[in-house]
Amino acid sequence: MATESHGTGGRPLPDSDQTLWTRDFTLITLATILGAAGGIAGDFALSFLVFDETGSTLASALVVAIQLVPHVLVPFAVSPVMDRLPHKAFLVAGDVACGLAYAALGAWLAFAGFSYVGYLAISLLLACLGSVDELAWTSIYPEVIPTGAEQRGYAVSGMLYTTLAIVMTPLAAVLLDTIGVPRLLMGQGILSVSAALIENRIGVEEHPRDPTERSGFALWAADIREAISWLAGERGMRGLFGYMAVSNGLYTGFSPILIAFFRTTPGLSAAMYAFYSVAECIGRGIGSVIQYKVEVPRNRRFGICLFVYQVYDLMDACLLWLPYPLMLANRGLCGLLGANSLVLRESAMQRYIPERMRSRVNAFSGIYIAAACCVFSILVGALGEVLDYRVCVTICGLVGIAASLFFVWHRRADVRRVFDAAE
Repeated sequence: MATESHGTGGRPLPDSDQTLWTRDFTLITLATILGAAGGIAGDFALSFLVFDETGSTLASALVVAIQLVPHVLVPFAVSPVMDRLPHKAFLVAGDVACGLAYAALGAWLAFAGFSYVGYLAISLLLACLGSVDELAWTSIYPEVIPTGAEQRGYAVSGMLYTTLAIVMTPLAAVLLDTIGVPRLLMGQGILSVSAALIENRIGVEEHPRDPTERSGFALWAADIREAISWLAGERGMRGLFGYMAVSNGLYTGFSPILIAFFRTTPGLSAAMYAFYSVAECIGRGIGSVIQYKVEVPRNRRFGICLFVYQVYDLMDACLLWLPYPLMLANRGLCGLLGANSLVLRESAMQRYIPERMRSRVNAFSGIYIAAACCVFSILVGALGEVLDYRVCVTICGLVGIAASLFFVWHRRADVRRVFDAAE
């Protein structure tokens, strides 16, 4: 468990960034920019591709569910090995493999055309590679952040994604209709390989466990049992994992509903959906800047996150009943609040988890989230076939409120310890 340190009472952090912007942190930031830029554009294009080709929210939801299956299985199998070897090797290899796979998908769509069954099969491969890459990044990122700069480090990662989303989402909407999905995916492949070349230069000193002490299934099983035993004694971590799983599952579930809503509602369009997404990204960018500039006292972090969870889910519940300008305001506020809770939660959790088992614990978190996303994507997608899209999203918001009360408020003493022990 990470040791505690005294907060600064909410005072602004020093202007100098020298304690954060080390060589390794700069390299992983540059690599993240390249990988995220391609990923945002490619994912935006693919989200519209399936609905445009099938016209069904359930068909779109099934694609999402299929893509999430490897995120349940692969981390469970790979994480014990990853904890015994340098995370950097998995990160570099994962980005290279993802880049080549996305480029191949783009070429296939360009020359063979769209096939729903074929797309499901290729999605499985891409999801397997992506799950390894994501787990490696989550595990190595805390190690390139200097001790004491965790809040600002995760604020930077939040600002990267939000800034890139603001730029790339509208650009992707334009490119979708000009160069098409295949070329977008080929470009994503090039950016992923470029990110891997930069990541290969990271020189962080990792402390993997001895990979030679035993081998085979016995070693794998022992490592899994160790992580399960640690989580069994961490009620607060399990509460956060539970809420994250439900929250992410609901968001994944109604994402195809939003696309269908913007595609089928008179007066709305894909471009308006892009600006809707940008509104949330702008809010997240502002929230990340706040987290970078002002240190939040440890004793206030839990209360802020719980408040954000309640408000965010309430805003989801009323989202599609609002006129378009208020929808933009809704997403902007949610982005602002969400960025604050994300930085506080992730910086606390990743330092709380012991380094020697970070990959395995993060793998379990990913498994919870992926399993919930699989279930909710199918359930909400099916609801979208029979209910008004607005009703579906409202139901999701209400379920999210109930989840925050059950997993976080009900276990508030245990969850608070995770936040108070950060850094």
